[in-house]
Amino acid sequence: MKQLLLFDIDGTLVDTGGVGLAALLDGLRLSFPSQAAGALPALDLRGATDAGVIRTLFTACAIADSPHNRRRFVEAYLRCLTLGLQDPVPPCAPRMLPGVDSLLAGLAQSPDRFTLGLLTGNLEAGAFAKLRRFAIDRYFRFGAYGLDHEDRLGLGPIALERAKLATGRHFRPSETVIIGDTPRDIACARAFGARCIAVSTGGFPAEELAGHEPDALLPGLHAPAQFIGILDTLLAS
Repeated sequence: MKQLLLFDIDGTLVDTGGVGLAALLDGLRLSFPSQAAGALPALDLRGATDAGVIRTLFTACAIADSPHNRRRFVEAYLRCLTLGLQDPVPPCAPRMLPGVDSLLAGLAQSPDRFTLGLLTGNLEAGAFAKLRRFAIDRYFRFGAYGLDHEDRLGLGPIALERAKLATGRHFRPSETVIIGDTPRDIACARAFGARCIAVSTGGFPAEELAGHEPDALLPGLHAPAQFIGILDTLLAS
């Protein structure tokens, strides 16, 4: 039976080293300089969606949350993100997390067993900017993204529909595994009946993630054989 694997990006596949947060704040200052001239709110991006982040920033700066203003901000944010990923300013230091490239390459060699997708709080263009920086964008053709739904818990059904459009196959939630580094990834899986493999490579320690009862918990994605063994166990259960 084939499995749909939906990967989070930040803290799971890559660590932008602060570039993502800096791009959000710099993008706001660039697109709305007068409104963003004062102190900006502290942002916790762990498990957040870009739609929710934009709402938070616009509310704090009294910016009307209109489609026009969102487009204006997103364009500036993406320019800042692309520049930051290509030429980061210290102490920012983007990196791909250990084992990710080997794991994705191995999974991609078994298309009869695994279909790879994304479930991320990043807006689509931002997601692929980060993946392209490390040449792992080629592994992903579809996903659910941070402008598709403000609440991460609403992204699961969207990902299933995108998988069907991309592959022609209807994946059941029981055939779907989310891989992520936050309690929100675990909750997202639970919200639509999928499984979750949590990794403690982001901002949450293993003990805290364990308290949210993922189906499996790993210190990272650096052991492909162990990861695939867990997938086999989840499918059999």
